[in-house]
Amino acid sequence: MSSRTWVGLGIAAVIVALIIVMLVPRSTNTQPPKQAASQEVKPKSKEEHISKQSMMAQDIESTNHLTRLDAKQHLTSMLDKMADAGPAQISDYVQKLQKSHDHFTMIIWVDTKKGKRQEYTLTKNNWSSADRKKLDGYIDQATKNIGKQHSYESPSFKMDDKQYFVIAEPSQKKPGQGVIALMNQEILAQVESHQKKNLRLIPYPKEGKYKVESVHADTLRDLTVKTGHDNEKASHFYENEIVVRFRKDPTPQEMNRIKSELKASERKMGYSYVFHAKDMDYSQLKQYFIKNWNPLYVEPHYLYMTNDKVKESTSSLPNVPNDLLFAKYQWNLPAIETNQAWDLSKGSSDVIVGVVDTGVDLNHPDLHGQLLTGYNVINPDSAPLDDVGHGTHVSGIIGALVNNNEGVAGISWYNKMLPVKVLDKSGSGTTYAVAEGIIWATDNGAKVINMSLGNYADSQFLHDAVKYAYDRDVVLVSASGNDNTERPGYPAAYPEVLAVAATDSNMKRASYSNFGDYIDVAAPGTNIASTFPGNQYAALSGTSMASPHVAAMAALIRSANPGLSNKQIMEIMRSSTIDLGPKGKDKYYGYGQVDIYKALQEAGKSEAPLQFWPEQIKKKMESVIQKAK
Repeated sequence: MSSRTWVGLGIAAVIVALIIVMLVPRSTNTQPPKQAASQEVKPKSKEEHISKQSMMAQDIESTNHLTRLDAKQHLTSMLDKMADAGPAQISDYVQKLQKSHDHFTMIIWVDTKKGKRQEYTLTKNNWSSADRKKLDGYIDQATKNIGKQHSYESPSFKMDDKQYFVIAEPSQKKPGQGVIALMNQEILAQVESHQKKNLRLIPYPKEGKYKVESVHADTLRDLTVKTGHDNEKASHFYENEIVVRFRKDPTPQEMNRIKSELKASERKMGYSYVFHAKDMDYSQLKQYFIKNWNPLYVEPHYLYMTNDKVKESTSSLPNVPNDLLFAKYQWNLPAIETNQAWDLSKGSSDVIVGVVDTGVDLNHPDLHGQLLTGYNVINPDSAPLDDVGHGTHVSGIIGALVNNNEGVAGISWYNKMLPVKVLDKSGSGTTYAVAEGIIWATDNGAKVINMSLGNYADSQFLHDAVKYAYDRDVVLVSASGNDNTERPGYPAAYPEVLAVAATDSNMKRASYSNFGDYIDVAAPGTNIASTFPGNQYAALSGTSMASPHVAAMAALIRSANPGLSNKQIMEIMRSSTIDLGPKGKDKYYGYGQVDIYKALQEAGKSEAPLQFWPEQIKKKMESVIQKAK
């Protein structure tokens, strides 16, 4: 990072170094800092761009398969439940299904023996006669297959610039009967859009609530982001805002004077203030505070972004859940010994996992009962609903319902999740929002916090919030980023945070994964199947997907041995890994890929320090120790 950048000898170089140190705040940790990574960044190649494009195509194709398999399950379930139902009951069932799963655009109940069919269309459409003729052709093929007691799936096709497919299932109880569905595949476009940002294939951000500017993360000089390759050097911030930590908080009278002189509003979070000025940019605000108030530090109000690849499991695995998509798509859980680990811990409702992200689909059936009442930092008067998909996907990796014969299996069975929405509909959020989310989650019971987000700017403001949580015994886990760069990303590179890199199904480093000496561990992050808004499932790739594997593991460890401190848990996770790459710790995998079973075995052997024992046991032990003296 820039404050640790070495410059050449000579008077001019020394002056430059002093200016850099003044402009970019140096961390003042009391803990030993993680070793800074090299600042040299490899130029982005055409091959890497092609690799990311290929990975995105795999995510889209996997999501296509997930959508089809999920639709098949719903149709099969409908036929089982409605075999002896009348028209009114069938109509009621279909309406409820379409209300909660609006990608079921049309459902047709058919009886080929009686020549009857009932069509249920969710909304009116503007399909052309050519489109309707195309659709009718697929429906006719589906009907013929039902008459032969065969399943049917059409290829994907477009109508009115939207992508669809037709799927049909015959009844096993009443030959001749069956159900046909027209499925909207808008989710494929959503995954494509999401992954273009997530894998940094486009300049980012390009939208938001306020005007956004960018600076070079080393020099803080203006930087125009033109391509996705520029993101590794850019730290985006709000041009007319500034973060200030005073040496002594201003009095109410002094604060009123500041706001009047700047024509600004202010809000406080923890130790620091964020000022939003009407007519002044960051450089002007900075000059004002340094000249008049001698603050402890000032810094831009940075913007943080999401940091978002299939092996089949074998029948010899222990504890294979009945979740529909597990055996075929969730290679990632067996890869880190999750199934075997469930013999040691399935989690506990007493250990809460904070998911600081884009919110969550509160009505997703595979997350039912797993979510606590969270918080929306972006709009405190609203629920933390996910309008991006990222937070829902992350949450499913941690705690989707297990053994419910639907969708995917989460790593934890019983740990509750606390959704905290700090990123808006563009997938971005401010330093202030992320800091507030961390503090809120900590104050509301989270003992593990996952942060699948980041920026390349070392913000003391954010670091204060991280230290606030760490000092209260929270295990903090963060994604390293998706730019294939050695540049440290934050909050992952803070010493209080466990930094996570991503691997693929071959236990190789994912080509997009950031690296460096600050990396602690690696976890599966490529083509990961999980929950998605609209009661759907999607496959996404990114270190954003790797990080929740580690957060869930921390929750299982803390559930198995509640007396362990956050520092002990982090050490257990580092020491129980599968060593990959160069022997020992390296900058690509850290200490290696996590192994939940080994970690839980180690946690079972570890003794908690006295101060972390339950109060009654602690008092008894203190008494025994005193008598012994």
